Amino acid sequence: METETHWGIIGTGRIAHKFAQDLRLVPHAKLHAVAASDRSRAQDFARQYGAEYAFGSYEAIVNCPHLDVVYIASTHEKHYPNALMCLKRRIPVLCEKPLAINLKEVTSLIETAQQHKTFFMEAMWSRFIPCFQKIIDTVEKGVIGRPLSIKADFGFFQPFEENSRLYNKTTGGGSLLDIGIYPLTLALSILGKPFKINVLAHLNPITKVDETCAMQLGYESGAIAILNSSVTCHLGQEAWIFGEKGYIHVPIKFHHPHFFEIYHYDGKNEPRREIVRMPYEGHGLHFEAAEVQHCLRHNLLESPMMPHAFSATLMEIMDNVREKINVVYENHD
Repeated sequence: METETHWGIIGTGRIAHKFAQDLRLVPHAKLHAVAASDRSRAQDFARQYGAEYAFGSYEAIVNCPHLDVVYIASTHEKHYPNALMCLKRRIPVLCEKPLAINLKEVTSLIETAQQHKTFFMEAMWSRFIPCFQKIIDTVEKGVIGRPLSIKADFGFFQPFEENSRLYNKTTGGGSLLDIGIYPLTLALSILGKPFKINVLAHLNPITKVDETCAMQLGYESGAIAILNSSVTCHLGQEAWIFGEKGYIHVPIKFHHPHFFEIYHYDGKNEPRREIVRMPYEGHGLHFEAAEVQHCLRHNLLESPMMPHAFSATLMEIMDNVREKINVVYENHD
């Protein structure tokens, strides 16, 4: 009989609540402990989701008995110290995206995980959504022919507040790290690492983080990716993947879709439309949690679905983008 996996959560924000809710959909998973910077907030969270332990500091959770794995859901700038703290205690880690603020920190985490022979994975949930996987598989099987162009947008309107995490430089604010990472993940998943990157961005005049970021990625194959992110306007959450024999359109929420459309060019005036539906329960975070448990059962130190190299390349690209638009996180870079 398979034993329960005892999860801990660091952070009690919106994404932590969604993860705790979805954890109920994962067989043999149990929320065991939660840690927050405020004890009463941790206790409220623990009561809501039935966790046995509640800690009033992030550091205290590493001493929790019978803890199997920790999901880190703190703000961006805390990912690195929180993950490092757990890995040094040989506690497996699922860390919310982005893994850290820059490649230097990501590399340090990966090396620490390898040194301590401890499982470590970025919680890039898109990679585990069945429909997202199906999109990648469809392209790899040549259904639309050789992929030539990708267009993906992710933007919403968030009123400016100087101390909000999206605009505050000390919390790793800006559109790139928060949501620009999703179009980049799609492009990296399908086209791989680009050899050329062009960027235009608008920085907030007060906090100097990117409010809007437009990226063009060039590939040796001749393919091009056009990717946009913004926290000042609704760009939508759509994606297009164009190939020689057709194209794929993800009409809404391409980073965690329930369906997508394939348009086949077959010699007619209008392309033939095919709809692929793959609905799921919950928010979609349970798929990554299930993958972590699978890896732990099989004594894997990284996930073949979200390997360390993918996370490192993703951050390397974002470092490159930030360098081009002159967004510097002084406490990290």
